[in-house]
Amino acid sequence: MRMTYFGNCIQLTFYPGVFPVNCYLVKEADGLTLIDTGLPSSAKAIRTAAQKLDMPILRIALTHAHGDHVGSLDTLRKASPNAEVMISVRDARLLRGDTSIDPSEPQVKVRGSVRPCKTSPTRLLNAGDRIGSLEVISCPGHTPGHVAFFDTRDRTLIAGDAFQTQGGVAVSGTVRPLFPFPALATWHKPTALTSAKHLRQLRPSHLAVGHGNILVNPLEAMDAAIKMAERKLKGKI
Repeated sequence: MRMTYFGNCIQLTFYPGVFPVNCYLVKEADGLTLIDTGLPSSAKAIRTAAQKLDMPILRIALTHAHGDHVGSLDTLRKASPNAEVMISVRDARLLRGDTSIDPSEPQVKVRGSVRPCKTSPTRLLNAGDRIGSLEVISCPGHTPGHVAFFDTRDRTLIAGDAFQTQGGVAVSGTVRPLFPFPALATWHKPTALTSAKHLRQLRPSHLAVGHGNILVNPLEAMDAAIKMAERKLKGKI
């Protein structure tokens, strides 16, 4: 596991050279908020990282319910039974294995690895909710209830799979041949593009994603990724 320190966050990267999967520890005055839980094998390293920081994991917040983001949830919850567990109202259904689509949503099947977790969330998130210094930002598309977390202290955006930087910066749903997996697991590309534009309007100082390195001053790269996604949807690429 690789640890990368930036701002109030630490990026934890598993399998950085093959299939990079990122989790994030966000420092707050009272302890740590863990963003996503990686793969089932990630729990021990996540706990070791928290111990290295000498801070407890008090909160677990999930960007979405795909298996590479919730893989260690049950193990971590067992180790920290008092930790708050949070996910969006919509993706809470995916967390328990319900892949049904609402009548009001695009009638497209959910894609990607959805494996039911035994852990039930203690708090369901809506857009605008606060988790310490983090603001919940709704950004559906990769999954129906995908969210991002925006650190109001320094404008860091932890965007889950709404963007990727591995294999090239891309909006969720845009295939990057060197790392196509987030695109292949995306539920609805037009919705993902709309969400990417919304995230860009936040003018983040850092873009931290589920797969790939952190981008500093990412606006130009985000703009280019959005333009590419627009052209692909229009069939111009």
